[in-house]
Amino acid sequence: MKTIEMTGRNVEEALKNALKELNTTEDKVDMEVLEEGSKGLFKLIGAKPARIRVTVKRDYIYEAKTFLREVLDCMGMKAEIKIKEENNVISISLVGSNMGLVIGYRGETLDSLQYLVSLVVNKGHETEYKRVVLDTENYRYKREETLKRLADKTAYKVRKTGRSFKLEPMNPYERRVIHSALQNNPYIYTYSEGEEPYRRVVVDLKKASS
Repeated sequence: MKTIEMTGRNVEEALKNALKELNTTEDKVDMEVLEEGSKGLFKLIGAKPARIRVTVKRDYIYEAKTFLREVLDCMGMKAEIKIKEENNVISISLVGSNMGLVIGYRGETLDSLQYLVSLVVNKGHETEYKRVVLDTENYRYKREETLKRLADKTAYKVRKTGRSFKLEPMNPYERRVIHSALQNNPYIYTYSEGEEPYRRVVVDLKKASS
């Protein structure tokens, strides 16, 4: 991040000078007042200029977009990158043709890209943590709906057979979807077992209370 010190007849003028020097706007910088300055006697004798330190804020949105663009170029993928931020959640949507390569097997490539973008955005911990959600072709919603159907189907099977059932290994996000889908089921409970990346959800029958 670029930092400069600047002076002016007052703080406002010093800031104006700094913004001109940095070719940026006030919302993109942090300012620290080092000396308020004074007008002096008759605005002439003993006058002291104001002195400030101005630091350009990190543009993590630009950094995320640049990183993704470089990765997509290396993959030979052409896609539009749409980014919006709300309540410390950065939602990124990739729009293009043949995005299956970006999604990967059951979203593994998409999850890996999301993790790497999160590292780029949150590096240095200079700002409040930002959660990154990367999606394309509405994959995450479709996958979540698939998992909910799987949860219901598995719960039915467990109740019918009276035996527990282990699902295939899933990432933490997908396991949370399964747990959430069945948390209010009066006959079924779920838990996770195993170590990453082979950790999986187990769906079991609740024991009848005596």
